[in-house]
Amino acid sequence: MVNARKNPFKPTFGATPPLLAGRDELIETFADALDNGPGSAGRATLYTGARGAGKTVMLNAVEDEARTRGWLVVTETAAPGLVERLTQSRLPALLRAFDPHTVRRRLTGVSLPASGGGLTWETLEEHVVRADLREQTTLLTDLLRENETGLLITLDEIHQHQIVELRELATVVQHAFREDQELAFVGAGLTASVSEVLNDDVLTFLRRADRYQLAAVDLLDVRQALEEPIAAAGRQVGDEALDLMVEATHGYPFLIQLVGSCAWQVHRDSEEITLADARTGVTNARRRLGSLVHAPALKAASTVDKSFLLAMAKDDGPSKMSDIAKRLRVKKEYAGVYRRRLLDADLITAAGRSYVDFTLPYLRDYLREHAAAGV
Repeated sequence: MVNARKNPFKPTFGATPPLLAGRDELIETFADALDNGPGSAGRATLYTGARGAGKTVMLNAVEDEARTRGWLVVTETAAPGLVERLTQSRLPALLRAFDPHTVRRRLTGVSLPASGGGLTWETLEEHVVRADLREQTTLLTDLLRENETGLLITLDEIHQHQIVELRELATVVQHAFREDQELAFVGAGLTASVSEVLNDDVLTFLRRADRYQLAAVDLLDVRQALEEPIAAAGRQVGDEALDLMVEATHGYPFLIQLVGSCAWQVHRDSEEITLADARTGVTNARRRLGSLVHAPALKAASTVDKSFLLAMAKDDGPSKMSDIAKRLRVKKEYAGVYRRRLLDADLITAAGRSYVDFTLPYLRDYLREHAAAGV
């Protein structure tokens, strides 16, 4: 029985929420790619988006889809030593676990009857650690094909810093596709980081991967993602309180979990999350969003980037590019360069002809509050 007072929400990056809202179509598209065999669109897929858009959660979801079909899954992050981890640990472990003929024996000697007689055997591992990523991948997918399953490799936090190892992995995936192996690859990363990687001349293959920018979740789905876990955990939430919580998320996946969690915690031993609880929860969630999302997102921004964003923060809604240029005292062309940079970084979004707006909820408020400190 579920503990009625246990908070069901998971405001932690990468943690799978109790109800994944608004991503059913994307998950179904990937599942179809697995079912339709080698050569199917979607067997190479990239998910991009801003911080907190649910990229890692999507990797979790597609991994679950693969496992329900009997596929083996290798989960990795684009960190130093990627290829070594694959060839020295991940793939050899799967080969040893999957192949029933992993261990074999070899006759190494015969002793004479005078010394007691008998045979001497040496136990060998069929799948010793190999240095070649392509060889291991091919061997494993060949074994899996016999069982009508395959291998899924997922890679999180794709970025330019690991370009050499990404080239090696992408080359192996490309050869696997050409050879109709039962292999799928799904990667995720910030939009700007993935774009930088795809500009590499060696990684042209990945430019043809299905690419999805994770957008805001429809508010009807947000409502379900908040209401159902609350009910399943043994509490109630009134319509007014729920409406307030839904609107406060702006459809931003991480904020769904953060608002739900903060509202739950206000009076966690009561039977109902009241309107007052929801108000307090939203206030607490917005405060935590600043330290968890806004501050890290702005850390990589240049001084001019931040000046551009502060100029935008003077408006209560979408900002006109000509107004931003005037506030910065620069030409429109110069402002346009930084517009492009901030669009690529998922900090702003186009909002009609010559207008831009903030991508992250409440970033405008955060900038206003921290303007004096230079953000």
